[in-house]
Order: sequence, then structure tokens, then C-alpha cells
Amino acid sequence: MQTLSIDIETYSPEPLTKCGVYRYCESPDFEILLFGYSADGGPVQVIDFTAGEKLPDEVMSALTDPAVTKWAFNAQFERVCLSRFLGYPVGTYLDPVSWRCTMVWAATLGLPLSLEGVGAVLGLEKQKLKEGKDLIRYFCTPAKARDGGVFRHYSTDNPEKWAVFKAYNRRDVETEMGIQQKLAKFPVPESEWRNYQLDQRINDRGIMLDMEMVRQAIDCDEQFKRTHLDMARSVTGLDNPNSPAQLKAWLSERGVEAESLSKAAVLSLLEEADGEVELALSLRQELAKSSVKKYTAMEMAVGSDSRARGLIQFYGANRTGRFAGRLIQVQNLPQNHLPDLDEVRRLLKCRQFDAIEMLYDSVPLVLSELIRTAFVPKPGCRFFVADFAAIEARVIAWIAGEQWRQEVFAKGGDIYCASASQMFHVPVEKHGVNGHLRQKGKIAELALGYGGSVGALKAMGALSMGVPEEELKPLVDAWRGSNPNIVKLWWDVDRAASTCVREKVPTETHGIRFLYQSGMLFIVLHSGRRLVYVKPRMGINRYGSETVTYEGVGTQKKWLRLESYGPKFVENIVQATARDILVEAMQRLDAKGYKIVMHVHDEAVIEAPADTSLEDICSVMGETPAWANGLLLRADGYVCDFYKKD
Repeated sequence: MQTLSIDIETYSPEPLTKCGVYRYCESPDFEILLFGYSADGGPVQVIDFTAGEKLPDEVMSALTDPAVTKWAFNAQFERVCLSRFLGYPVGTYLDPVSWRCTMVWAATLGLPLSLEGVGAVLGLEKQKLKEGKDLIRYFCTPAKARDGGVFRHYSTDNPEKWAVFKAYNRRDVETEMGIQQKLAKFPVPESEWRNYQLDQRINDRGIMLDMEMVRQAIDCDEQFKRTHLDMARSVTGLDNPNSPAQLKAWLSERGVEAESLSKAAVLSLLEEADGEVELALSLRQELAKSSVKKYTAMEMAVGSDSRARGLIQFYGANRTGRFAGRLIQVQNLPQNHLPDLDEVRRLLKCRQFDAIEMLYDSVPLVLSELIRTAFVPKPGCRFFVADFAAIEARVIAWIAGEQWRQEVFAKGGDIYCASASQMFHVPVEKHGVNGHLRQKGKIAELALGYGGSVGALKAMGALSMGVPEEELKPLVDAWRGSNPNIVKLWWDVDRAASTCVREKVPTETHGIRFLYQSGMLFIVLHSGRRLVYVKPRMGINRYGSETVTYEGVGTQKKWLRLESYGPKFVENIVQATARDILVEAMQRLDAKGYKIVMHVHDEAVIEAPADTSLEDICSVMGETPAWANGLLLRADGYVCDFYKKD
């Protein structure tokens, strides 16, 4: 046997979408119900474990044989569940080296991340059966009884449904094999499979959570809500002061007309409020800040060994191949600015909730800033955190050949100060001469690198940061005037992509190649990896201009025809290049034995003994890849006993 295509159906009382597969199969009630497989592309067999059937010896052996390639759609699920089936202890899983994932394969080609979606887009002859969701709900999850309890449906409870469920399992294997056949001429490079395997090892390793702190944070929030709701009831006399309708009516009786009670609207109303109205609005404002979703997500995802696993989705952003967050969503953790994080954590863990409320302006904001600190290294270790400095700014300057920016990086300068200086033709120093201009440089850098204009500045919060509206357009003009090579890159890429799609001929600009093959646009990065745009053609955008359109996952995760143009392609190219730099750095760190437990954007978090060299970690991470000659990289780092933003 050389290949084994697998799909399993399972039962667990744990909610898979909230807890993730690692916690899901830790349940003592977890079991595999059906095992559908095809060996070497042969007919699909379905093993019904509920009927006492067993896997053939050669299939059982293949699961642990590194010479047999195992295929599945979202293979992490099958691999982790089968690890439990084989009796592996918590924290130990089947080696991902011999596993391949058709979901990852589909993602590399810009296709949906669902089996049903891929089958539909590819027009497979055998597509996923639509009855699946109802059958999974019936057989794979607990059912609610009329008395409020829960029970479980077994295969013997409804033999007709069970027969359909077995056919559903068989069809899933057939659909996965159909995907493999359809995509055969666009194989995933072995280097990308190695990246996938590293990703799986990082997810298997997981990261430890300070569960005592997590539980106390949830309790603190509940106490805060209770006391503030009681205060709001006392002030307003309302049964439910959290009800917008009740509070609007109460305000109206006091001469305050509120069309909305959104955060922005309440803030605006507070400017002219006084007395009991001011107090009621202030209480609503504080209650609106109160959210412990991340903490409750941690409670759901954590395993019996206090580690959370499966937090990173490989190729989660299938346009660029960047990683996405799952479960706890580590890619959008709130920042922390409190200077005394150690002390606040101590107060929280000792249940000194009243002291926190007395010492700090806002309990919800304190809890929000502490979310990062719930991630902790295992005993005897510390976190070594290293990240790339201004990675996207460096990559776009390198590709575009914007020399003055390259010189700033070569000298270790501050790109925000340098950008402001270039824009306003005066020296700008952080906390020094013309230091007030640095913020404008920062806003411009973050908002304007990919063709953004006044709208992008507003979306970045320029107005709330104190930049007058009349200065926004001059800011755009100044930034573009200071970066002519980046502006040229946008439109060179636009021409190259448009020509490639319109004339179906290869084009190239700035070392980036554009190819039209088999009804797809490929953008070949400097790293050699290809970005894929499905069924491209020339169309007309909302402004009446000709532009490239293609099919992809758009709003509400629907398969739509999307449009793009030079600056947007450049954004994809730069972010994809930054991703390739990160995965190469992680491969080097892993090869040296550094245990990565999490990575967020352009930052790697390593769990290591206290005497580990941070300097070596930053040096390894900051190496320029062989394919990026001339790119100036720098990795900075810090050491901590709980995760935080340095």
C-alpha cells in the first residue's frame, strides 16, 4: 500500500466548533463510529465500528507506517482522532510527516476551505451529500430531551438513517479522491508540505494556559456586571437597564433623544450629559466594555494538561497563504499597556476584585489587557518572543526599490519618523524635534502602502488621532510623492496582471512573474510560491474602469466573482512574501531545537529553559532567505514569564 484516503465519523459530547479537535477527542465518551477508506485509489470501504467491525490489519498498520501517505480533507481531524483511537496519551499524536491534507491543497489554489464548497466549484461528479449536517447532528452530537437532559442516538435507533449515514461517509471519501484527481496537475510543492508538517507539530505541542487566572477573570467580570447592573437599576429604576428600548425611553423622559446606544453614540451623549443621565450612560459605557469571550474560549479549548491546541490554521487566508487564528483567535489579542501586569495578575488570582476596581479606572479594560498574560510557559521555562521589525514596510521597499527606505532600515532607523521627515521635508525624531509629526507618518505608513487614500486614513482612525479632515488629502499626496517607486510598483503590477489575463501571455515586473494556465492566474513570488486567482477575466469595476476579476471566497464566505487591481495585488504579494519569510524562519528555529508554541502575525513565541540565548533566536529568525538578496531584515525579541506585548 502506498496511499490511504480516509474519512471518519465520530461521536463526542464536546462541541467541536468551540473546543477544537484536541479537546473534542479527550472526552471519555469519544468514539469513532465509521471509518471510510480507499487504499491506492481502489473502491471505498466503510468499516462500521458500532456493528463490531474491525479495521483490516494492513489498514491498521498503514496508520503508523511512514511509508504510506495518508490523505484526508482537514487531515488534522483524522490524524488527532486516530491518535486517540490508537491509544496515544494526551499530548502525543501520530507524526504528521506521512499525512497530506486536501483542504490545504485546495487552499493553495484559492478554493474554499469546505469539502462541499470545493466539490461544487470543481464540478465533481460525486459531491458531498447534503443530508450530512442533519445526520451528524443526529448521530454525532448529544440530543436534548424534553425534560432538559441529554441523550444519544445510536445506530440501532434508526437503521434507515444509519444506512444513509454510511453512504454519506463513503461519498466523502469519494469526493476527497475526486479533488485529488482534479488538482493533480497543480501539486503542492514538497517545501509547502514541510511547512504544513511544522504547523501540525506546533499545533500538537500547544501552549499552556494559566487556568486559575482565567477562571478568576471570568468570576471578576461576573461580579463587575452584577454590581454595575444593580447600580444602573438603582439609578434608572428600570427592570433591565441593558435593554436599549427601556433605556432610550428613560432618557427621552429626561429630554435626551438617543437614536442609537452604540459605543460611539453613548460617548457623544456623555459630552453634554450631567446628573443621573451622565451616571446611567457611564454605567452603560462600562458594561459595554465588559467581555470575557477570550477567557471563555480558553476554558473551552484547554486540554486536561492545561495546554490549548489547534489555535493556528495553516493557509487560513487562502489568497496569501497566511495563517489564521482558531478557537481563542490569537491573531487579534488586545494589546496591554498596564505597567504593573505582575501586580494586577496577583490581585486577580487572589480574588482581590474590589482592589482592582479601586486602583484602576475600568475593570473590563484591565481584564482585556490581561488576556495575553493567560498564556504561560510550562514550569522551568520562559517565553522567548521574537518578531520581525516592520516586515511589510521592508518587503514593499525591497520589491519596489524605494532606496531611501532601504537606507533607513540599513541604519536601524524608525520608518515612521523617516516617512514623516520625507513627507514634510523636516527632521523628525521620536520624542524629539518635530516628534508630533511621527504619528502622521505612522498613520500614513499603515494606511497608504497599498493604494489607500482618504478613506483608508479615516478607517485607520486618523480623525480620532487628531488629524484634521482637511489635512487627509495632502497627507495622501505627500506620502505618494515621497514614495514614487512604490506607486510605480502598484501600476506596473496592475499592467502585468491585466496583460497576462487579457492576452493570456506570461508577463513579469520587479522579479514577480504572472502566468495564465488552465483558466487560472498564477503570480509567482520571489520565493517561488504561487498565488492563484481562479477563472480570471477582464471586467469593469464600480468606478467604470477596466480591471481584473476572478472567482474566490468573498463576503459571508460565499463563492463570488471578485475584483482586484494593482495596489490590491501588491498587498497580496507583500503579505504573502512576509508569510514565506516567517515560515522559513520558523523552519530554521525548529531545526535548531527551539520549541515554537505559538506564532502571531510576524512573531514567534518559543518555550525554552531560562538560560536560552535570546540573541541566538533573534539572529536565526533575522536571517535573509537565499531568494531575497538585498532584503534587510531585523528580528527583535524579549523574554517573559507570561505572554505580553513588550
